[in-house]
Amino acid sequence: MRTDASRNRSRILEAARELFAATGPDVTMRAIARRSGVGVATLYRHFPTREALIAAAFEQELAHCDRLTEEALADPDPWRALRVVVDQAVSGHHGKRGFPPDFPDTGARERILGNVTELVRRAQEAGALRADFMTADLALLVQASDSAASPAAARRLVAYLLQSFSARTAPLPAPVPVSLLGVEFG
Repeated sequence: MRTDASRNRSRILEAARELFAATGPDVTMRAIARRSGVGVATLYRHFPTREALIAAAFEQELAHCDRLTEEALADPDPWRALRVVVDQAVSGHHGKRGFPPDFPDTGARERILGNVTELVRRAQEAGALRADFMTADLALLVQASDSAASPAAARRLVAYLLQSFSARTAPLPAPVPVSLLGVEFG
């Protein structure tokens, strides 16, 4: 790729990430092109579809989540592993609008969800995580942390919520449908 083309691609991705984080995934391609300082045709040359742009814009976050969950599976303490994943996910997510509900299907997304489900299963099997906890409850936790005023407040809220996930607490109300990485649960 030529230097100017590479620079344009980087500017488009940076603008897309900023606008997705600020306003969500419904931002127009025209707004992304305008923010990046390129024409709409240039944007479409690099990313022929909206899905291609979304996948590329969130590629780094998805790769980080993939590595994080893979490393957590190697931890012999399933409760600590799950807490680390949750803490890191919330820290990286605060102030952003997150993955769009129509996030393109990728192998990384499926691995992450499989890894998180396995972490939940292990923590429950170890007796550390309440039996009525569902993987989708993590989406609720991330969504709740978005309302916090700062990253520090979000981490404190998550610490409180993680305590409530302990197997030594009272039963929860019935689960509700939620979305995590574009997958509907519940």
